[in-house]
Amino acid sequence: MSRNEGEQEPVVVRDRRRIDPVTGQRRTPAPNGEEAQVAETISGTLDEEIVKGAAQEAAEPTAEQPEGEQATGEKAELQKQVDELTADLKRVTAEYANYRKRVERDRESVIAAAKASVAGDLLTVLDDLERAEAHGDLNGAFKAVADKLITALNSAGLEAFGAEGDEFDPSVHEAVQHSTSPDVSGPTVTVVLRRGYRFADRVLRPAMVGVTDHEPAAEPAGSAEPAADENQAEQG
Repeated sequence: MSRNEGEQEPVVVRDRRRIDPVTGQRRTPAPNGEEAQVAETISGTLDEEIVKGAAQEAAEPTAEQPEGEQATGEKAELQKQVDELTADLKRVTAEYANYRKRVERDRESVIAAAKASVAGDLLTVLDDLERAEAHGDLNGAFKAVADKLITALNSAGLEAFGAEGDEFDPSVHEAVQHSTSPDVSGPTVTVVLRRGYRFADRVLRPAMVGVTDHEPAAEPAGSAEPAADENQAEQG
C-alpha cells in the first residue's frame, strides 16, 4: 500500500543512551550492538574531552602551585621590601627616641638654668643674712624668715661651700691672701672671706679665701755643731 503524497514519513527517535535517565540503571545493549557502539563512541569522545581538560588544567599554573623561578623571584622581592621597611622603622624609632631624650635633656637644662639664675640673684641676700648672723642681729621673726629662705634654696639645689681646713682648689676657690706655716701639709684654706655657692654641677660663685702653704720648720741653732765635729773627727 502506497503512502499518499501529502503524508510525511514518521520520525523515529532511538534512545541509544546506555544509562536510563529515569531509573539510573545500565541498559541492556540491543542484539545488533548499535546501542553499544553508539555508547562506546560517546564514551570515547567524553574520555578524550576529559583528558584534554585535565591536561590544560595541569598546564596552567595555579595560585597554590606557582612556577618555580617566578615564585622565587616574587618571594625575594617581597623579602627585600620587608627588610627595607623594617630598617626604616628601626631608624625612625631610634631617631624618635633620641629626639625625646634630647628634648627632655634640653627641658631639664632650661629649668636648671632658670633656678640657678634666681638663686644667683639671691646670693647677695644670703651674704647679708650671714653677716647679720655673725653680728648677732639675726633673731626673732627675721631669723625665721631667713631660715625658710635658706631651706627653700637648699631644697631647690643650692649648695654653699668654702670652710676653714678645706684643701685649696683653684677651680672653686679664689685666693686673696697667702701665708706659710709648718702646721699644714699643703695649700689649705685657713680664712673664708666670702662663702661660695654652686647649683647642681654649676659653680655660681667661687669662695673668696685665704690660703696657707706648707713651710718646713727651722732647725735649732745648735744642731749644726755636732755635724761639724763629726766631720773633723773623720778627717783626723
